[in-house]
Amino acid sequence: MREKLQRFMTGRYGADQLARAISLAALVCIVISMLGARSPFFAFFYWIGVALMIFGCYRMFSRNTSKRYEENRKFLELRYRAVARGASRRNLAKKRWAERKTHRYFKCPGCSQTVRVPRGKGKICISCPKCHTEFVKRS
Repeated sequence: MREKLQRFMTGRYGADQLARAISLAALVCIVISMLGARSPFFAFFYWIGVALMIFGCYRMFSRNTSKRYEENRKFLELRYRAVARGASRRNLAKKRWAERKTHRYFKCPGCSQTVRVPRGKGKICISCPKCHTEFVKRS
């Protein structure tokens, strides 16, 4: 039986990271649909889950490996961008929190650039380094 399955899968794409994400999304949709079994709103989640499972199987059994590879590459690129953006936001929040006693942050009214100024200097004129707009704020 194992050999038959191996022969069947020869030349097919198989599972990748996108297939795993699709399977997880299908599982989540089906579990959500089980929470409200009688409601037609939750039945919608059931059908979405089934459609995702069918699409995931289609991708795994596909013989067009170049197309499936491209789909997976685009998915990984999007996932990387989302993770990197989240990490940079966390690092920025940590930096701001650590400097909260010594500096204040303001947004430039001209270009929305964030400007850091020292705290405790009273009312100061701030010049944006990007667009050179001057604005007055209390530090």
